[in-house]
Amino acid sequence: MTVLFSELQVPGWADNGEKIGLKDVTFTYDNAKAFTLPCHLADPELFYSETDQGVLEAKALCGTCPVRNKCLDGALSRQEPCGVWGGQLIEEGVIIERKRRAGRPPRQVIAAARLIESQM
Repeated sequence: MTVLFSELQVPGWADNGEKIGLKDVTFTYDNAKAFTLPCHLADPELFYSETDQGVLEAKALCGTCPVRNKCLDGALSRQEPCGVWGGQLIEEGVIIERKRRAGRPPRQVIAAARLIESQM
């Protein structure tokens, strides 16, 4: 069984026009256009991948999508918490370049924090 992203949307939450709902972008299950979109033909987990390779693959799928810009606008309006939307990686509602790996912060961040602490 295939589940469309638009079926996961809670009905009515985007009806006031402030946010662009998924059904406005990806169509609904009774519309044949929905099954022509790359995101409905690929593994949904790919769009939430933790690996750089997975993110690149998801972005590549978005490259030829006819609703790519509308998808990105919708994700930004809804402040999506994570994932690849409209060919961009989103984290906490904003576009980011790449995912930060778990672990110690970069050296520059540590050096800046030490500098700030020493000035206090």
